Amino acid sequence: MHMADALLSPPISAIMTAVSAGALGYSAIKMKKEGESALDESADRKIPVMGVMGAFVFAAQMINFTIPATGSSGHIGGGILLAAMLGPCGAFLTLAVVLTIQCLFFADGGLLALGGNIFNMGFFACFVAYPLIFKPIAKGGLDAKRAGAASVAAAVAGLELGAFSVVLETLASGITELPFATFVTLMLPIHLAIGIVEGIITAGVLCFVMQARPELLDFSGLGPAPDGEREGSMSFQKTLAVLLVLAALAGGGLSLYASAYPDGLEWSMEKTAGTAELERSGGAYEIAADIQKTTAFMPDYDFKSAEEGASLGASAAGIAGGAITLGLACAVGAVISASKKRGRKNAAA
Repeated sequence: MHMADALLSPPISAIMTAVSAGALGYSAIKMKKEGESALDESADRKIPVMGVMGAFVFAAQMINFTIPATGSSGHIGGGILLAAMLGPCGAFLTLAVVLTIQCLFFADGGLLALGGNIFNMGFFACFVAYPLIFKPIAKGGLDAKRAGAASVAAAVAGLELGAFSVVLETLASGITELPFATFVTLMLPIHLAIGIVEGIITAGVLCFVMQARPELLDFSGLGPAPDGEREGSMSFQKTLAVLLVLAALAGGGLSLYASAYPDGLEWSMEKTAGTAELERSGGAYEIAADIQKTTAFMPDYDFKSAEEGASLGASAAGIAGGAITLGLACAVGAVISASKKRGRKNAAA
């Protein structure tokens, strides 16, 4: 559901960028305050989790799965999975890192549309579906059955709200090629199907973490971890190592088998407008395209050189993108942690 620049007018793009920037600022401040009230060790342990889970979601988003009998495909958004492990604010920041790296380095999603993509894919999952749907279902103790029900319901809700937001943004932008009634009628059902698959995948990962290291999950407001305070079957470091290996395997290997069908947004556009690539001209669009052309070293997850094979490019992009995401997400967490510690030191002085 990565929008291209042509789907938004410059004014709507500016509004969505401002809204997302505000949500990111709020998330950073809230994470800092939460860290101040927690033990340093507990707060600092979120830093590597942000990096590893960011890399995991980056890799998972490269694997498009076919939606049977539609000629369409989908990939996970990752917001519910991240929120269940990092809380809403940490999840929103981490997903923003993933989407920014995809946009700048791999030309996946438009630069003008980045604010809209962060809002559509992150805000509804992290700040609406997770607290209002996932948590109430999982309240009292998260077990496998509740994890499945909560993950599917929340993933569907987050994707449906995000898909509807895309339609509203194109309507407000005056994109006449995508009339509201037709576009929304296609967008919502296809993202319902995608959401169900994402929910199942999310539940599977959460069930693994519950068994391996339940303390990694965001149990705030959910009640006790399964089996009380048990340690889990793996150490903190080993659990993160397994997730990191899975991210490498997904990005470097499974991405080669991603569905070739258009994703839910592209499929809906083709059915509505007859094309998934609308064209827009003007200064803002051209400047954004030039910036992306400069920053994207592997556009469309492939080498720029025509001599290189697409499969090799996808593997390299998966590994490189996951590594960049790991580093940048950890850096974001480290900056917030350092700011928290400076605040404590100034208050004590």
